[in-house]
Amino acid sequence: MESLLQKAFSPDLFRQQAHNLVDQLADYLEQAQSGSLEMVIPYKDPEESLAFWQEDYEQGQGDVTEFFSKTIQYSNHLHHPRYMGHQVTPPVPISALAGMLSSMLNNGMAVYEMGLVSNPLERILSELLAKKIGFDKNGGGLLTSGGTLANLTALLAARAAKTDVWEDGTNERLAVMVSEEAHYCIDRAARIMGMGNEGIIKVPTNELLQIRTDLLEQYYQEATDKGLHVIAIIGSACSTSTGSYDDLEAIAAFAQKHELWFHADGAHGGAVVFSDKYKYLVKGINQADSVVIDWHKMLMAPALITAVIFKRNDDAFRTFQQKAQYLWANQHSKDWFNSGKRTFECTKLMMSVKVYAILKAHGEQIFTDNVEYLYDLGKQFATLLKARPNFELALEPESNIVCFRLKSTSGTLNELNANIRKRLLEEGKFYIVQTTLGDKLYLRVSLMNPLTTETDLIALLDEVERLGKVVAS
Repeated sequence: MESLLQKAFSPDLFRQQAHNLVDQLADYLEQAQSGSLEMVIPYKDPEESLAFWQEDYEQGQGDVTEFFSKTIQYSNHLHHPRYMGHQVTPPVPISALAGMLSSMLNNGMAVYEMGLVSNPLERILSELLAKKIGFDKNGGGLLTSGGTLANLTALLAARAAKTDVWEDGTNERLAVMVSEEAHYCIDRAARIMGMGNEGIIKVPTNELLQIRTDLLEQYYQEATDKGLHVIAIIGSACSTSTGSYDDLEAIAAFAQKHELWFHADGAHGGAVVFSDKYKYLVKGINQADSVVIDWHKMLMAPALITAVIFKRNDDAFRTFQQKAQYLWANQHSKDWFNSGKRTFECTKLMMSVKVYAILKAHGEQIFTDNVEYLYDLGKQFATLLKARPNFELALEPESNIVCFRLKSTSGTLNELNANIRKRLLEEGKFYIVQTTLGDKLYLRVSLMNPLTTETDLIALLDEVERLGKVVAS
């Protein structure tokens, strides 16, 4: 008689379940593209959602095909062309198949024996990005789980390059310089590293929400006068709220003058290195000591896959210099094929397989096409907004992130637009978010789906105007 464990590992059962799931996902893609999938986000109150899944759990063992169906039905539908919310891509379907492959094989990466495929692929992808950034043959890096961990890894490398903290510890007050519009994970990374409030030197931004490079000298001197040891400066490429790019060339010159580590946070917008049309936005990025780029944002891979690329690949090995005799024989050699020597993660997922599958199936051009289409669409959306007198554009977009709001002659604009966003969420036919710039609340779109068209953007503006009348009445 077949045991429970034997049944769970049955090839025939897996074949049947996998075929059923692929059929369901293909139907989901077809519905999203044909317009028959009405809801972008089937929003439920958190307690209502918990009660729904609690009831499902209490029913005990059942049909996993039905569970997959419910998961698709009640999730946020990123492949819907009217998904315009957070900066998460609708993954290319081939990368999802690669995800199934890597999950089944379940090979780690800390040591070469467990990452026979993923370690070489990770090196190839890292060298590809290093070349696109403009680094020479000494450039290289690694993949890690998301921009937050990637930025922390880069800043730890900066600390290792500028201090002896790893071996000796320190009572020195370390600090980094960053735009006040930088992603919150930079602030978090600095706090994790023990820098505290004073160690996070937030430089004001200009009217375009780019770091004011004319103030860098002043803020650096003030920090030095307080006894802080500034080790790094971070440039945003681009900022999360508005998609604005800092002047990386000016930051690079400042970093060189004061012998600071220059880190470029290109989690979202660094992908323009694949585009001749938009690469001008990151002019100077080749002078950075480290660069972060998310494959799961503009480069169409499933979350989380982030590249940390160093101008000098040797810097990646300074960050974590520990002995682990059971993992590798030579503790101090710089083995590219033993990824555990330079990353937080030990049993790291085979994330390189998902990206490499995209390259193998579609070629490098798909990254270029995606970036250019979505950035063009951002400019197109701004043009549509400016043609409608009822709307206010926060600033001219440099990327696929656009901030805007509906104007009104009565009530506060912040309250009006917040209520419009709330109604959009509840109705679920569009998904957008909101952000606050200064004291003004704006609606914010991130155009992440290459199947989104001008028709969808016009429909969004029509809906915002309609809801504006509803919530104002």
